[in-house]
Amino acid sequence: MKRFWIVVAVLSLLACAPVEEPADLVLMGGRIVTMDSENPEAEALAARGGELVAVGSEKAIGKFIGPDTEVIDLSGALAVPGLIDAHAHFLSVGRAKMQLDLRSVADFDEIVAIVEEAVAAVEPGQWILGRGWHQEKWTHAPEPNVSGLPYHNALSAVSPDNPVMLTHASGHAAMVNGLALELAGIDDRTPDPPGGEIVRDARGRAIGVLRETAEDLVSAKLDREWDEATVRRMVELAGAQCLADGITSFQDAGSSFRQVELLERMAEAGELPIRLWVMLAEDNQALAERLPGYKVRHAGGAFLTVGGIKRWIDGALGSHGAWMLEPYSDLSESTGLNIVPPDELRESARLAVEHGLQLCSHAIGDRANRVTLDVYEEALATVPDGRDRRWRVEHAQHLAPEDITRFGELGVIAAMQPIHCTSDGPWVVLRLGEERAESGAYMWRSLLDSGAVIASGTDAPVEAVDPIASYHAAVTRQLPDGAFFYPGQVMTREEALRARTLDAAYAAFEEDIKGSLEAGKLADVTVLSKDILTVPDDEILDTRVLYTIVGGEVRYSAN
Repeated sequence: MKRFWIVVAVLSLLACAPVEEPADLVLMGGRIVTMDSENPEAEALAARGGELVAVGSEKAIGKFIGPDTEVIDLSGALAVPGLIDAHAHFLSVGRAKMQLDLRSVADFDEIVAIVEEAVAAVEPGQWILGRGWHQEKWTHAPEPNVSGLPYHNALSAVSPDNPVMLTHASGHAAMVNGLALELAGIDDRTPDPPGGEIVRDARGRAIGVLRETAEDLVSAKLDREWDEATVRRMVELAGAQCLADGITSFQDAGSSFRQVELLERMAEAGELPIRLWVMLAEDNQALAERLPGYKVRHAGGAFLTVGGIKRWIDGALGSHGAWMLEPYSDLSESTGLNIVPPDELRESARLAVEHGLQLCSHAIGDRANRVTLDVYEEALATVPDGRDRRWRVEHAQHLAPEDITRFGELGVIAAMQPIHCTSDGPWVVLRLGEERAESGAYMWRSLLDSGAVIASGTDAPVEAVDPIASYHAAVTRQLPDGAFFYPGQVMTREEALRARTLDAAYAAFEEDIKGSLEAGKLADVTVLSKDILTVPDDEILDTRVLYTIVGGEVRYSAN
């Protein structure tokens, strides 16, 4: 496939047609799937001034080709609306690239070796940070361990003069070394903070693993309000990764007022690489003080919008932090952790209603989802347009069967991550047991059939930004070993694409400007090497992103 200017012969062929004002960009020569029900497929499209001006036949679009029009020959490739990640953490994607990458480690011994090497390259006292480990993915459990989690001793031995904090893949736990525990004032007698746990052994000794809000005891010792240069570097790294993966819009699941201020300046200066829709991760007091009169919408030409309030109701299943109705099958003394209590969530709901923002609540466990839906139902009943507020449950990962229909009934968006199903699938049954896993885990088919809207994302950096792996997970539910995780809950190919385009846009009240390829909408397009709507399942993962086009500008090309 190549990018080139249309030659005189093509212009001559189309000369008989009336000439329109020339476009800046034309795509032709492939299959264009628009997600527009009135015009579901096209042969070509034209963009001018950052918007689509026409979508139709090659003959019709040929009228928009002028001497300065950039024309891309798709050479049979598939063009779709610019892909949207409906739930991930933009700055954290960049931040993860500035830390130790622990996603593919084989065991705890490898982590110790990686930290030892990192310590040798820095000065004493400098923090060693990393992310991505997951004890369920190690080849064997460390010895000794507590529920598969390591003691810090080996880690501390290689880093006596450098504090270490290594975040779990989920972001909902961390392992730290002895010096980090000391700096945070954590010892065997330190009480668990509300919504968190200092993991201890049978003798009450803190092993160096912190769940949920207990992480904050250590992270508070870090500079959490990064300076502008650091944030700009995160934006650069995250943006480059997203563009390479075909992402044109990103729904960021939690940034501060201060971070948004910088992002807004960057948007107005044309410095954001992709479009961001942001949830505010601030406490109720800060929201009550700042929200009156606060509005950030379509800044910099629709590159930044603040649309939601983010709340964390529970933790993650992998770290035993998801809040469950019944105890874990593999940790019978625990039902997980509640991070934001229901009354605090009710106040967040009141603020969201008052200020016209979507409430976006992280809820993974079935109890967390039920409590969230209860609070939503109560709050949305106070306004006549409650069902149209499009409040969201972020993850909606494990549901009690009787709660599934409530999403559609309440108009609540299920913002889900298909890749979590196949990534976590090998150990979900260990956590939940067969019955709960089959009846309530990643219930895409049941949610869709009941009338709910699913907006699909990746939760990056928990998982890779890669939308192709996520799409494959959505339509197959195939695990790494080739088995299938309750495949009756798959999405169709069209549903999975819609969840990354038009329904993702709908989940942010942006379906009027993105999510489908229609004249008047933003010229955001992703071009893929294979037709993911028709190729065999086993070929989907071979698909490459060829072009990522944002506002009619090619911002990534595989060539």
